[in-house]
Amino acid sequence: MVGTYQPNKRKKAKKHGFFARKKSNILKSRRKKGRKLLCK
Repeated sequence: MVGTYQPNKRKKAKKHGFFARKKSNILKSRRKKGRKLLCK
């Protein structure tokens, strides 16, 4: 039997990674705030 969580690094990165955040304006607003860490 297969468990429910099948991790896929590529898929995760595409959804929540740096470039996914770059596409929306989230990074810009975080930079403006003076955030050290823009995304994890």
